[in-house]
This record gives sequence, C-alpha cells and structure tokens, in this order.
Amino acid sequence: MIVVMKSGATQQQIDHVIERIEELGLRSHVIVGTDRTVVAALGEKRDGAKQALETGEGVEKVMPILAPYKMASTEVKKERTRVQSLNLEVGGNRIGVIAGPCSVESRDQIMDIAYVVKEAGATGLRGGAFKPRTSPYSFQGMKDKGLKLLAEAREVTGLSVVTEVMAADQLDLVVEYADVLQVGARNMQNYPLLEAVGESGKPILLKRGPSATMDEFLLAAEYILKTGNTQVMLCERGIRTFEDHTRFTLPLATVPYLHQTTHLPVVVDPSHGTGKASLVATMARASVAAGADGLIVEVHPDPEKALSDGFQALTPSGFRQMMVECRKVAAALGRDL
Repeated sequence: MIVVMKSGATQQQIDHVIERIEELGLRSHVIVGTDRTVVAALGEKRDGAKQALETGEGVEKVMPILAPYKMASTEVKKERTRVQSLNLEVGGNRIGVIAGPCSVESRDQIMDIAYVVKEAGATGLRGGAFKPRTSPYSFQGMKDKGLKLLAEAREVTGLSVVTEVMAADQLDLVVEYADVLQVGARNMQNYPLLEAVGESGKPILLKRGPSATMDEFLLAAEYILKTGNTQVMLCERGIRTFEDHTRFTLPLATVPYLHQTTHLPVVVDPSHGTGKASLVATMARASVAAGADGLIVEVHPDPEKALSDGFQALTPSGFRQMMVECRKVAAALGRDL
C-alpha cells in the first residue's frame, strides 16, 4: 500500500509513518514528489495495517497498490523517473542515445567508434566486455581488458559506459569501470543478479527477455527497485514470434504501454529487435515517434569483420544518417536528441 502525506507534511511526521510501517513488519520506501511525499509500505499484507497508518498525523490517505509490481507502478509515482549518468540522460525531454559495438574487440576499434558516436550526438557508449553467446565456441569478449578499454574511451570522450554484467561474481570488476550496468535478455529473470546490480547503486539498463510478458518484465525491474535503487531503464529489444524475416519481432506498442503503467524510462534496441542493419534506422525513427526515452544501437567501423553481430551493426556513416533522421522526428514531437 502507499501512504500519501498531506501537502506540507513535516519530516517528523514522515519519519513517524516510516517507523509505524516498520513496526508492522513492512518495508518503507519514500518517494518525494514536487507537491507531496508518498511512503510505500511493502511486504505481505498485514491485517489492520491500513487503519493503523491512516490515523497518523500528516497522513492524507492510505491506498492499496493494485499492480503486482509495486515500486515500478504509476500508482506509487506519477512523475516520470529520469536516469542520469554523466551526460547520458534518459527519461527527460532529451532522448538519450547509447551506441557502440556489440563487443569490444581492440583498442583501435572502440576508440574509433567512441569518437564517431560522440560526434554524431550519442551520450552513452555501449560495448560488451563479457559476451553471452549461444555457442561456447563464439567470441566471448575481452573481459577485464575490454572494461579497461571502455574506461579509456570514456576518459577521452566523456561518454557514459554501458556494459553487461552476466553474473554476480563479475559485479565488483564491472562496477569499477562501468557507469551503467546492463542486464541482458538472458538474465532478465536471474533474480539474485537483479538484486546484486540493484545494490551496486549504479544505473541499470534492464533488457526484456525474448519470451517475457509485460508483467514478468516489470516484476524483474521490481527486484532492482526494492533494493532502493530507482535508477532503472526498461529496454525493449524484441520478442520471439513465429516470424522469421527478422531476428526478433520488435513490438513498439511496448513503449506507450509502459508509459501508461510505469514511471520508469523506456529504451528501444532496434539492432537486436530486427537483426538486420538495413532495418535499424527505420525502426529507430519509429521508436522515437512512439515516445521512446532512449535508443541503444550497435555501430561498428567494419561490420563485415565484426567478431559478433556484425549483420545488425550500422556503419559510422549509417549511424550519422540515423541520428539526423531521428532528430527530425524528435523535433516534431517537441523533444531533443
């Protein structure tokens, strides 16, 4: 349930409500809005809890949270969440763009692409140091060397480094170098990992699993949010369907639906969502038109020689053109990119 405090409620009154919530065996989470403060009471239902809380001084009303995802729901927080990391902003009026190769392959490769995407207007640099691959014989990433190269690229460009964490035992190493932690589609329901990345305090980019429903996706985000980390971005990267003309099916109705049900910002990945470089720019434009708060796009200096996912990576010139086109769509909607 949520305890809505009266406008002008004092900190002492808020603290008293928090104390009462914890006395009832529930966990409190404070959300400070522009007009009033809301205190969420999380945990299993307790008989009499609503009545016990609504009599508190400074309390306006106590309301049950109907959605199964409590902290992610707009019932708890009406205002849109903005996630910020260095110059990367996702969730405000500006559409954040994260771009770079699927995997870090060499110093020259990542440095070249970092300069390209920065010049074109991206504010985040993506690149896998640890790569989850379907085949155990495929390139698995440069691991710690890749992380160091990403950090070096950040130093010279100012781009926020976004990279994937595959397991909890990698977390300390990745946190040392990354600005945003990505949880990949394969790990969307790896609940111990979700809790671990949440406790890191870093912004999180959570990718939807290819067979996950919206409720499953939002409940996965809930595992991160319940640690107290509110800096969570939801990433639609395509789902599995009967279609085979694209790698996945990219359902852009996800964007407005999530905006109706959650306060968390929504990022779209048109690279994985289509699996074909020729379709990426078009779907990026469509994502912006649908209201996406951010894009994450694969870019490689020479896609034909890429060690992973070259078939869906844009060339530098293709990325520049995509950015020009997406800016026009964003401007028509009164947004910046």
